[in-house]
Amino acid sequence: MSELRVASRYAKSLLELAAEQGVLEEVHADMVSFHKVCTDSRDFYLMLKNPIIKHDKKLAILNAVFKGKVHKLTLAIFDIITRKNREAILDAISKEFHLQYNIHKGIEVAKVVSAVPLDKAIKAKIEAIVSEISSFDKVELQEKVDKDLIGGYILTVGDRQIDDSIKSKLKALELEFTHNPYIKEF
Repeated sequence: MSELRVASRYAKSLLELAAEQGVLEEVHADMVSFHKVCTDSRDFYLMLKNPIIKHDKKLAILNAVFKGKVHKLTLAIFDIITRKNREAILDAISKEFHLQYNIHKGIEVAKVVSAVPLDKAIKAKIEAIVSEISSFDKVELQEKVDKDLIGGYILTVGDRQIDDSIKSKLKALELEFTHNPYIKEF
């Protein structure tokens, strides 16, 4: 079974259990912080993936890093997954949990790439555009700055993309100028 499918099943089970126990927000915050630790510390991420390090040692490291800082349900899932020798997919579970949490709460995730950092007014306009495009009322906006765009933005919502950047308009113009209607092509 693929890693994504397994991670999705564990994340769904954890989401349902956390919602049932009334600790969904705490577990979500734990999963977000766990993913941040994995992205910030490549050594930690590689330790989880390393098949040479014994599983009980990995569990001891997870407990040392997270015990007292996360909810007991989060520690329990770390324990269960480590005992099943699947700690290599913990980061994938945390990402999948966040995605399923957003679906559960009705939050649309949108990515926007712009040439300069966005101010509050522009963020509000982009969130309004995303709300129009999707069926969700709440929007989680992930921002990225790319100076190569020159100006404008690229907005990605699900599988849709709106490219209103000057860079893409210049490329389209360049493509248009490569075609000369006065020269007959054979």
